[in-house]
Amino acid sequence: MLETSARLLELLSLLQARRDWTSSALSERLGVSTRTVRADIGRLRALGYPVDARPGVSGGYRLAAGTAMPPLLLDDDEAVAVALGLGAIATRGVGVEETSLTALAKLEQVLPSHLRRRVEAVRAATSAVPDPGGPVELPVLGAVAAAIRSQERLRFGYTTHDGRTEPRHVEPQRLVNWGPLWYLLAWDLARDDWRIFRVDRMVPHAPTGARFRPRVIPEEEVVNFVVRRVARSTWTYRARVVVHAPSAEVAARIPIPIEIEEIDESTCRFELGSNDPDRLALSLTQLGADIEVLEGDEVVAALERLAARLQRAAGGALSGR
Repeated sequence: MLETSARLLELLSLLQARRDWTSSALSERLGVSTRTVRADIGRLRALGYPVDARPGVSGGYRLAAGTAMPPLLLDDDEAVAVALGLGAIATRGVGVEETSLTALAKLEQVLPSHLRRRVEAVRAATSAVPDPGGPVELPVLGAVAAAIRSQERLRFGYTTHDGRTEPRHVEPQRLVNWGPLWYLLAWDLARDDWRIFRVDRMVPHAPTGARFRPRVIPEEEVVNFVVRRVARSTWTYRARVVVHAPSAEVAARIPIPIEIEEIDESTCRFELGSNDPDRLALSLTQLGADIEVLEGDEVVAALERLAARLQRAAGGALSGR
């Protein structure tokens, strides 16, 4: 006969594996009396598992949906499938990437070594259409997500934009996914300031075990802070412009958060940049309002090229009528 704790786990596994069980079927599978089954059902309920009971000859037990999420039991195949699924979701822009990473970090922390090897074998043997931004390093993401979840200081080697590798010691705050890239917002202990790191340039060291108290930043401020810093650091070409439209309308048409100065109710001013002047010129024309370029000679030249192309295209259409 199984001991009580082991029997409860076996009972929970049976309830998760099939929708309905009669008392007699459960007692036969567990090798105990129906009275013991009833007692064990009561213990599961006390632990937070919502088990419904139906009276009568054809009655029995069913694991139902409750008001809170209780722990689940997974067999080996299910655990591997969940780990692979969470890893796949973490590389897709579906809005739950960071949540998937923290869940994956929790799962991989308790995976037995033989199951961890199975997960890594499937990942190593699987190919996917490459993302324009390059492959996502799930082990690195998982290590960073685990440090954030456990509020543990993180040491890693970091490759800077000019190819140098520097040691960093930080308090990791949040992971931010933007397009194909992941960024870590962290408090840099050596510089005593916020810093943003590209995760694909990080090589985590062994866990430090040193805990820290997170610095509170609202979610929307985290995203805006990272986007502003990253965007400005990658701009090769910049344009300072006046737009003849309300600032709220202009902000709604720009895909990244930027600082917009309101001149009056129908005019605003801001700086925008890109690593391609022609792309920047095109994006300015898509604001749906008249613009004036105050600074940015390369962008002015790009606007002139764009205007000439559009004029040629309109001329060809008119001549064909």
